[in-house]
Amino acid sequence: MDLQTRSLGRSELQITTVGFGSWAVGGGGWAFGWGPQDDAESIRAITHAVDRGVNWIDTAGVYGLGHSEEVVGRALAGMSAADRPLVFTKGGLRWDPANPMAPAARDSQPASLRLDVESSLRRLAVDRIDLFQIHWPDEVGTPVEDYWGEMARFVDEGKVRAIGVSNFDVALLERCEAVRHVDSLQPPFSLLRPGAGADLIPWAAAHGTGVVVYSPMGSGILTDTFSRERAAAMADDDWRRQSPSHTEPGLTRSLALRDALRPVAARHGTTVSAVAVAWTLTCPGVSGAIVGARTPAQVDGWLPAGSLVLTAADLAEISSAVERRGAGPV
Repeated sequence: MDLQTRSLGRSELQITTVGFGSWAVGGGGWAFGWGPQDDAESIRAITHAVDRGVNWIDTAGVYGLGHSEEVVGRALAGMSAADRPLVFTKGGLRWDPANPMAPAARDSQPASLRLDVESSLRRLAVDRIDLFQIHWPDEVGTPVEDYWGEMARFVDEGKVRAIGVSNFDVALLERCEAVRHVDSLQPPFSLLRPGAGADLIPWAAAHGTGVVVYSPMGSGILTDTFSRERAAAMADDDWRRQSPSHTEPGLTRSLALRDALRPVAARHGTTVSAVAVAWTLTCPGVSGAIVGARTPAQVDGWLPAGSLVLTAADLAEISSAVERRGAGPV
């Protein structure tokens, strides 16, 4: 498939507008898991995405408490060096292996980040990480200047090619930028959560910072097959059981917005998933969208977003549907 590519800000990285998201690849049994997942199926999904032209994978140390990175590493090991995609990962979360269902602490102390980057290199079995990101702002009292300075040293040492942040606000971005350029920002952004389009993405565009958005399909709701029955059948350890968009009254409103995308998808001969993802890519400043998958078939559901061009009429229709949905749980 002829996927569009964009620059990741001012970095040297050229990425396809859709990338493979490995959150669910981590499996279940931890605080923000998606329920059980077969590792062999994950590797098939990753390989399929790369074979179809996707040139980057996003993961994180905390996904499956290290397991997602290990699975991604196994998938990479089965590819030739020429075919290997770029690998993006994240650190700055500290978990307790003895209590996996407890939320991880947001700890970006320099020593903790150094342990994270070394652990990610080992689990991924790579010599250098293409993009290393701080997953969430520190909450243990570490000044952002201290931990962003350590991230810059990882680049200087050749451990990573580019550095970024996830879930940061504009004030923190400004403080990071004063220390060293922020190569990439990773915010949540979708038709259900469009807030980043108001301030974060414009800030990134103005500063030459790339943007890779996460959860563009609303964590699975903005897909053709999601239903109330599917929501009810989610595994007990699927974090979405506590999500306002996946439980009532938010679920009804989320599904109504999903259904409003069906006519747009039909006109283009594509999927609702592709329309939802393509919408995020129309926002000026967005470099790419992280799109998760558990199977090769799920990859095929959103892959057309990488070449889909929505018209002005499409965007107006989608905007009207968002306005009808109104404010509320997301």
